Parts: sequence; structure tokens; C-alpha cells
Amino acid sequence: MLRTLAQRLVQAVIVLAGVMLLIFVMLRIVPGNPVETMMGEHASRETVDRISAEMGLDQPLHIQFFRYLSSALRGDFGTSYTLGKPVSQLLRTAFVNTLILALFAAFFAWVIGISCGVLAAVTKNRLPDRIFTGFSLMGISLPVFMAAMLLQYVFAFRLHWLPISGAESWTGFILPGIALGWNSAGEIAQMTRVSLLETLQEDYIDTALAKGLSPARTVVRHALRNAMLPVMTMMAIQLSALLSGAVITETVFSLNGLGRLMVQAISGRDIPLLQGTALFATAIVILGSLAADCLYAVLDPRIRKGG
Repeated sequence: MLRTLAQRLVQAVIVLAGVMLLIFVMLRIVPGNPVETMMGEHASRETVDRISAEMGLDQPLHIQFFRYLSSALRGDFGTSYTLGKPVSQLLRTAFVNTLILALFAAFFAWVIGISCGVLAAVTKNRLPDRIFTGFSLMGISLPVFMAAMLLQYVFAFRLHWLPISGAESWTGFILPGIALGWNSAGEIAQMTRVSLLETLQEDYIDTALAKGLSPARTVVRHALRNAMLPVMTMMAIQLSALLSGAVITETVFSLNGLGRLMVQAISGRDIPLLQGTALFATAIVILGSLAADCLYAVLDPRIRKGG
């Protein structure tokens, strides 16, 4: 198992390096000069050339890349053209807000999704099954921005229970967390239902029931643990996706997170900031995949024994 995880770690490093190179090259081959975008259309050619030289943009691409790579390995992603601050500092500040938002969303998605999936599986083809299955399908099909605006209208504008935007306190993360986790909750509910129904058909479930174990204890102690293996993998990947892809939610609720920071970088063609946010998001997804492998090994003894 340790050898497998070490191989995955090496693969992750290679993928991260490849993504870094791909992002670097794509941003350089896009038409236009980022310094002209930053300075505006009225900047003189002499000023643009001078600032380009100061930023090293007049150097050959391979020299720019190795300079960026060496700086990135030291944790230095450069300075944002548009915000005038170190990218690493901006990433740290934005990551805290995105992390809190993702944890709220993940908690909502996991609790609601697993509960609905289990209840739907144990009441197969009955009314609760149809209700919870319909809920999960609605969660999957409802766009994030639609769920966000609906929650804002009902709980913030009409009922005044929660803030409509911003994150002055922890309550400001509740509505965006629900909006962001709504889709994930539907996917987890569907996966939990399907996986648990398959597990309940296994012979060892019949054996446990024949020995006098109650249906509830059989589901909790035997069926649910094995059924959760694919669900845990989805949950780990979803968490990394929530951390790296909360663009719409952060924009609707005016949260200063990684997604909104990336939008600012794209709109201003801020190359250092865009490289930093894209690389950071890629690293989060890779770490989420590694975490899923570790959870799989913890839950499934066959993986720990190399089976």
C-alpha cells in the first residue's frame, strides 16, 4: 500500500509540473500584451517596454518559465499586476474564506446526501424512496446560481434570517455553503442509494440477518461500511472540487475567495495571479485524489493487504 501511495505521489508531482508548464505556455501565447492591459490604452510604448523589461516579460519563454518555476518552489508566485500585492499573500487570504465555505458546503452535502441515500435504499420502491430520490435529482439538476438566488430571496430578503452577501461573521457562510453543497448532496444521495442497494444483495448480509442481527444493525455495522467505499471517494474528490471551483457562489454572495480572485485575474489578465490561482486549484484537486486513496485504504482491508 505504501508503495502504491508513493507511486501516486510521484504521479501527482509530474501532473502538477505538467499543468504548471501548460498554464505558463497558454497564458503567453494568448494575443495581447498584459502590460498594455494593466497600464491602459493611453500608456506610451516606452513605458510599456520599460515595465515589460522590469517584469522579465521580454526574456525568452524558457528563461521566464525556469525563473517562475524556481520562484514557485520557494513559495513566491510573483506580484499581482492589478492588485499590487504578493500573489502568495492574496492566495492565503482567499483560501481561508474558500476553505470555510467548502467545509460548510461539504458538511451540508455529506449529512443530507448520506442520510437521504440510506433512507431511500432501506425503503426501496416505497414513498420515502421516491421522495428522497426526487430530492437528489433536484439537487443534481438545479444550477448553483439558481439555488443561490433562491436562498437569498427566501432566507435573506424575505425572512431576514441570514445575511444576503458578505462574510462579516460565520452566518454569512451558511447560505453560500448550502447553495454550493446542494448539487453535491444530490450526487452523494444517488451514489449512496445505489451502492447500499448493491451491498444489501450480498450473501454476508443474509448471513447476518439469519444469525438474528436486526435489520438496522445489519445496515449500520455491515452493509453501510462497505457501501461507503465509492461514496468516500466521491466525497474526497468533491471536497477538492468545492475548494477549487466555488467561482459562481463566491461571485453571487460577494465572498473574497479563490474563485472570485481567479475571476479578477482573468478579467484583468493578471498573469502572476492567474498562474498562482490555477496552480493552487490544481494542487487542491490532486491532494483530494490522494486523500481519497488513503481513505479507501483505511476502509477496505483488502487494499491494505495488497489484495
